[in-house]
Amino acid sequence: MTDSSAPPVAVFDLDNTLADTAHRQRFLESKPRDWNAFFAAVPDDPPLAEGVALALASAEECEVVYLTGRPERCRRDTLAWLAAQGLPEGRLYMRDDQDRRPARHTKLEVLRQLARTREIRMLVDDDELVCDDAERAGLTVVRARWTAPSEALGEAQEQDGRT
Repeated sequence: MTDSSAPPVAVFDLDNTLADTAHRQRFLESKPRDWNAFFAAVPDDPPLAEGVALALASAEECEVVYLTGRPERCRRDTLAWLAAQGLPEGRLYMRDDQDRRPARHTKLEVLRQLARTREIRMLVDDDELVCDDAERAGLTVVRARWTAPSEALGEAQEQDGRT
């Protein structure tokens, strides 16, 4: 049962929704993928104006929550990046460092748990498979289509379960 006294939540993905990962995607294009370099470059992500503006506007009526496929070991860099962009404070859900399930599975699990106690106003994500599954689960989805899709990142999300 949802808490009607609490504000609704707006859930935001990070990579290619709020943060532009184009500069670090090259680390995913080689075999084997260089995950350490990919995640080490998180602090250098430029913000995506469309996503940041939507998060700031959402904070006027909603509690902003961040849901990412990034591993837990990136928490400090991720929190520092969010603060540096002036984004609203909010809970940050990250995958366990050893969790290699596809993002659509890990994210839907968190969304279902969150929906048990809170109204989810919307999910904002760039991953089409995550968006499709969230819509099938009855959630309102805003598809973050303000960056060019990355085949390497999509593969990483679905096959490697890394982001």
